[in-house]
Amino acid sequence: MGSPTVLRRRLGGELGKLRASREMNAKDVAAALGWSASKLSRIESGQVPLQERDAAKLLAHYGVSSPEEVKHFLSLTRQSRQQGWWHAYGDAIPERYRAYVGFEADATRISTFQCELVPGLLQTERYARKVIRAMQPTESSEDVELRLALRLERQRILDRHGAPQVWAIIGEAVMRRPVGDGSVMAEQLDHIATVAESHPNVTVQVLPFSAGAHAAMGSSFSILSFSDIPGSMVYSETITSKTYMEQQPEISRHEDIFHRLMASSAQPERSISWLRKVAEEYST
Repeated sequence: MGSPTVLRRRLGGELGKLRASREMNAKDVAAALGWSASKLSRIESGQVPLQERDAAKLLAHYGVSSPEEVKHFLSLTRQSRQQGWWHAYGDAIPERYRAYVGFEADATRISTFQCELVPGLLQTERYARKVIRAMQPTESSEDVELRLALRLERQRILDRHGAPQVWAIIGEAVMRRPVGDGSVMAEQLDHIATVAESHPNVTVQVLPFSAGAHAAMGSSFSILSFSDIPGSMVYSETITSKTYMEQQPEISRHEDIFHRLMASSAQPERSISWLRKVAEEYST
């Protein structure tokens, strides 16, 4: 059925196309229904859940009378209002991050570049706990454990039926920066190599220091693609913000940068061997 986050985006896209096919202006539609223009904009972009009564108003305004078409839209509306499994983690998960988890859960392809730390989908429990505690130094132990549980739960998408294709590029600094003691790092690097070897849907490359300056210096990002909604999206985050980019020029720019990073990184087989070698260094 898909995650509610992605279903909202799909529903909004379909409603936007329906309005456009009627050659109706968004501002005029909103005014006719007694809504603000921003409300309709948020509905069509999938930023907010849509009430069934509001969906019915839109369909009536657009002249949709086919019982099957009305049933389709109302069913999609109900599904998009359901809570995802990640809501069980409560306030320990920031609202804007919940959106990312929803997109990640429904993505068919995830391309990610991380220059500072191991991507969340590839982190071990001990490594993840150290990272979460370091990044959230004032949080309670309970909230840290909730964040950890969510991170480990997210990783289940790698083994599910129809698992996404994941291509992860990590900077050499990720291997060299000790998070925890040597055993934590050895376990973590071995884990990345094992996942890449055992999962045909997971590819890992290491970007070496010797690559020098590159187009993504100082930044990390993920590109997510989906099967049932058009286009891709780019996600990036800083200490205080999480950004979603959906404009095609922004997406194309990040895709070009990712391909450049692929070309500058060690090939997958070489990267796996390198991860194993550095893991042995941490073990000695």
